[in-house]
Amino acid sequence: MTRDIHGLHHTSILTRDLDGLAHAYLSFGFALSPRSRHRLSEGAGRDPVLTCTANRCALFGDSYIELLGIVDESAPDPWRARATADRYEGFQAVAFDTDDAGTSGRRLTAAGLPASDVVELERGAATRDGNRTLRARFVHLDPAATGEGRVGIAQHLTREYVHQPHFLDHPNGAHGLGGVLIVADDPVFAAVVDRYARILDTVPHRQGPLAALEMGSGRVDVVRASAAGELLPGEPVPAPSYLAAMTVRVEDVGVARGIVERNGTATRTTEDGFFVSARDACGAGLFFTAR
Repeated sequence: MTRDIHGLHHTSILTRDLDGLAHAYLSFGFALSPRSRHRLSEGAGRDPVLTCTANRCALFGDSYIELLGIVDESAPDPWRARATADRYEGFQAVAFDTDDAGTSGRRLTAAGLPASDVVELERGAATRDGNRTLRARFVHLDPAATGEGRVGIAQHLTREYVHQPHFLDHPNGAHGLGGVLIVADDPVFAAVVDRYARILDTVPHRQGPLAALEMGSGRVDVVRASAAGELLPGEPVPAPSYLAAMTVRVEDVGVARGIVERNGTATRTTEDGFFVSARDACGAGLFFTAR
């Protein structure tokens, strides 16, 4: 466990059809938070403004899957979501959890990974005590330097408004994110592994075709594009390097698989669970495991 990064904060799947994306994940047995529109302030003392995106989330108590939709093409787009979606829709971003975004940003810069200034995010949160404002702080790595997707470090300021207990009971028994799988183009594989070793302040180790980077909770796995077929046979390849899949921890693999299949989605058996193709999960491969 590093001093400032504890594990995954969230993963993000980007779409222009938020309702369709939500329908798919509900059919996989996830409970989702209500739709919430983003507001962003790009500096201290500056008023937050509505952006072009809204989300719904599958929340697990310590991490979540964000279903991120472009819902107003004319609204401000500070994170260039429209340009990202034009490239391809799907699993586009990963954020790691910290208690201090400023400290993490300074460490990244010192490690040769220039990060943005801290930005402040707000969105509405409906609670059982009424509407509240969810607040968080982020730093982002330069997107030009992370060809596999957007990478950020996120700090909750109002965690209680995100991981509300009544959102954590999923029919499929999901209770956490176990990790993410990145496919790296062969010529940049070593550089991608080195980048995540510096982001997470950890040492990678080999596990079969993977370079595995452990965190306090969960891990990041990187595989060469030429070997990706061993783990992701027949899966779509949206870019030379890309965020390919995430692992969802569930209480009972059989229960979760039954829900997914009864709702019409095919699955593939894996060593410790099952897999849902990115073709069916809106651009994000889903490994389900009880580990």
